[in-house]
Amino acid sequence: MAPMTTAPPFDLSEQDVASLSAELVDYHAEFAGLFFRREQGRWASKYLAGLLLPGVRKSAEVIALHVPDGIVRDMQRFIGDGAWDDDAILQRHAQLVARSVGSCSGVLIVDGSDFPKQGKHSVGVARQYCGASGKIDNCQAGVFLAYVSGKGYTLLDRRLYLPQEWLSKAWQARREKCGVPKATEFKTKPQLAWEMIQKLQRQGHLCFAWVACDEGFGNNPEFLEHLESAQISYLAEVPVATQVWLERPATGVPPALATGRPPSRARLLPGEAHPQRVDEIAAQLPARAWRTRHIKDGEKGAMVARFAFVRAVAVRDKLPGPDLWVVFRQSLSAPPELKVFLSNAPAEMPQRELVRVSGLRWPIETCFRQAKGNLGMDQYQTRSWRGWHHHMTLVILAHHFLVRLRLRHKKGHRRLPSSKPVCCWRRPCPIRA
Repeated sequence: MAPMTTAPPFDLSEQDVASLSAELVDYHAEFAGLFFRREQGRWASKYLAGLLLPGVRKSAEVIALHVPDGIVRDMQRFIGDGAWDDDAILQRHAQLVARSVGSCSGVLIVDGSDFPKQGKHSVGVARQYCGASGKIDNCQAGVFLAYVSGKGYTLLDRRLYLPQEWLSKAWQARREKCGVPKATEFKTKPQLAWEMIQKLQRQGHLCFAWVACDEGFGNNPEFLEHLESAQISYLAEVPVATQVWLERPATGVPPALATGRPPSRARLLPGEAHPQRVDEIAAQLPARAWRTRHIKDGEKGAMVARFAFVRAVAVRDKLPGPDLWVVFRQSLSAPPELKVFLSNAPAEMPQRELVRVSGLRWPIETCFRQAKGNLGMDQYQTRSWRGWHHHMTLVILAHHFLVRLRLRHKKGHRRLPSSKPVCCWRRPCPIRA
């Protein structure tokens, strides 16, 4: 398998900057007709330009002060209260991503990104685990979808996570002040992730072969079952305490007793083996089951690890579920670190493809770092539901604009090598069609 490269530099030459204005006008024209009013499109253009400015905080007020003909109140109203349709714009965005970096072997990546906040008035803010600070903190939590192929990577979609207390009756006034839609119901982060994937699949603009995610999503059986039902191949990291069966156990419905309601649900038959923890399975594998494989080239050199692969049966509600690949990845460090992935890929899936996808979660982290470091993803000051989603939508567009610009100018761009295209295995491919 060809080696995986590091992230390409996210910078522009003077020549690139000189052509930025003309490029941005053409890019904005792709979306301008989707705004309800012409002035909304004009403010979107200014906001995008402001997000791209170097050395400037990316709040609506500061952007308005640094772009031509900017008006602070109008810019704040456009972001915080503007009644424009994010969904239509993000659907168009997916079409453009398909043009720029779309591939039959593309991978969707699901991950969360958190935003520390002071006070209690911003929508969704609560004391919760914050990845940005690495502890329980006052923050907002977002769920994001990214796309990576051999051509590049960028963000696709976003959802704001609302903690359960925000949906309680006691917090109704706060919800109304922040403009949370009345029909909003509590949804877990995996449920929000599935909404985005389902929407993307339903639209059919962007081809992908895989979904990759970390433990926060891989440890959620409902999320994995959604992907299985939709015939989407996934490679999901799971905790090492996850249990599987190495052989499918026998099940059956117990016979009815003389009294009481007859049982209707299958159970394990007496004497059947219990499932095993995946880390215990890894410890029992013979040395010949492990092989050192190249994952990608990193900033500090090649990233390699030892891999082993086992076919197993998932545990679902204490009963046997679908057949799966269990992918074990062990670092070469001392002591070695074990990571475990589950995949619903077919039994004939090449192991090199599973290795490739296991190393493809880093692009979304790079997108977050680029979006926060260069595009003000975390510098917004709006407190409203609509404002948070508007800001994130335009940051996503700004990120893809720079991706397209870099591809066009080939400034420091290095292709992400991919193995032989898997091409969606289980579903029609819109690219090949």
